[in-house]
Amino acid sequence: MNAKLPTIIITAIAISGCSTFKPAAKTPEQIAKADYVCDAKELQVLIGEQANDNTGKLALKKSYAKTLRWIPPNSAVTMDFRQDRLNISYDEEMQIQRVSCG
Repeated sequence: MNAKLPTIIITAIAISGCSTFKPAAKTPEQIAKADYVCDAKELQVLIGEQANDNTGKLALKKSYAKTLRWIPPNSAVTMDFRQDRLNISYDEEMQIQRVSCG
């Protein structure tokens, strides 16, 4: 066996231990999606639109929320706040009346 081989291996391990790895910085979208923090500011344009599956999917994606809670007319809802939940209230004609997080 070559006497230099253990020295080369130890040197390679030592050098690799000195290198630093910096992961790529996350975009705000990636951070929000990872933490599921709802943001409904841009969804206010949905007020007056039809409440349906397509609207819900779009709103959930754009809000970065984890869950969507549809709130039918004249319904009681819990007052617990969840940063990962999007709430969409609609009326008897299935028109969106309110979009909020919580």
